[in-house]
Amino acid sequence: MKTVIKGGSIVLLDKTIVSDLLIQDGKIVEMANNIPSEGASVIDATNKFVMAGFVDIHTHLREPGFAHKETIETGTLAAVKGGVTAMACMPNTKPCIDNKVTLDFVLNTIKQKAHNKVYPVASTTKGQECKELTDYGTLKEAGACAVSDDGRPTDNLRILKNALLYAKEVGIPLLSHAEDSQLSDKGDVHEGYYSTLTGLKGIPRASEDCAVAREIALCESLDASIHFCHLSTQGAVRLVKEAKARGAKVTAETCPHYFALDNRCIVDYNTRTKVSPPLRDESDKDAIIQAIKEGVIDVIATDHAPHHHDDKHCEYALAAFGISGIETSFAVSYTHLVKANHISLNRLSQLMSFNPSNLLGIGTPQIQVGASADIVIVDTQKKWTVDPKQFASKGKHTPFEGQELYGVVECTLVDGVIKYQKNNK
Repeated sequence: MKTVIKGGSIVLLDKTIVSDLLIQDGKIVEMANNIPSEGASVIDATNKFVMAGFVDIHTHLREPGFAHKETIETGTLAAVKGGVTAMACMPNTKPCIDNKVTLDFVLNTIKQKAHNKVYPVASTTKGQECKELTDYGTLKEAGACAVSDDGRPTDNLRILKNALLYAKEVGIPLLSHAEDSQLSDKGDVHEGYYSTLTGLKGIPRASEDCAVAREIALCESLDASIHFCHLSTQGAVRLVKEAKARGAKVTAETCPHYFALDNRCIVDYNTRTKVSPPLRDESDKDAIIQAIKEGVIDVIATDHAPHHHDDKHCEYALAAFGISGIETSFAVSYTHLVKANHISLNRLSQLMSFNPSNLLGIGTPQIQVGASADIVIVDTQKKWTVDPKQFASKGKHTPFEGQELYGVVECTLVDGVIKYQKNNK
């Protein structure tokens, strides 16, 4: 089967060129002008950008155990609608992904149900209880792309030290949810003016900053590497910047809600704004943007965390943490970073495709001859209004509801096969 993408602006890491693409047997086989289209299906990408498919290294697909919140099928359908051709799913399922049996179940379900490429993350500790390490070697051999206890910080530093050493020995990335749970103390929102105004229990910046500082110290002492998930504070990005300058093996991600929103959103007590870590002050948001511009932050991930209606339709303090972000991630990032003139579209592609894939060692998505045809076609001139009722995800809760964004995903191809095409359900 042959497909020709005609007339698109091809976004490469260092430049953008207008060219056709010929796809055959799941690979890009030619990139040139005026490629003949006889015998091929044609996708017209005129006045649109053709980009490497997005790679989301931080998602929650909820299966097994929480299929009422999301499934691998619905989560990956939402992903391709958002231009995500590959993703890593976190292990906080029920049972959690801490053994080969559960991992095999997830991999088999992926094979049968997924609309894109999914790479499971295994649990750092058994039961995510921060007491005993899982078998990283067996889990990696069975198909885990990384280890993490995301959702539950590894507060026991002796366990974390051993985890870093084990991950280093096995050669598997360790993804850290950096939080001091004693300082967070079951809070709901960022500690500051708006927590006082609303009467909601606050979570201080120090909860994240202290955890990042101690984990960097451990990494440097062990010559080990760590990846920090969902950074949200100015202190955390400053610590990462300083650690990188010293040569520490540290990488970091943030999420669109941390550079597009701040804690003023909580004043109406709408639980769609409740997320962990919480939305921070405007100064933190500005610091996250600056860290992206400077290259301190390596990856934009979604932390897509869908919930059932009942988990959010309640008092703020009782509501679950998490939002559904995979269908809005590109548009929010494009609107608040590229259109706002903070970074280029090429840089955004690096943050959403090249860097996350390289970090997990799952291939390096680029648009070049010989590469897998994992491609997203976007129209950055079009704007749309976020309506969660139209989400493919079971989770309909987003703080961007009703907002007007630029950047429409027109078509998503995985291994050359169209998995999503706008207005073609």
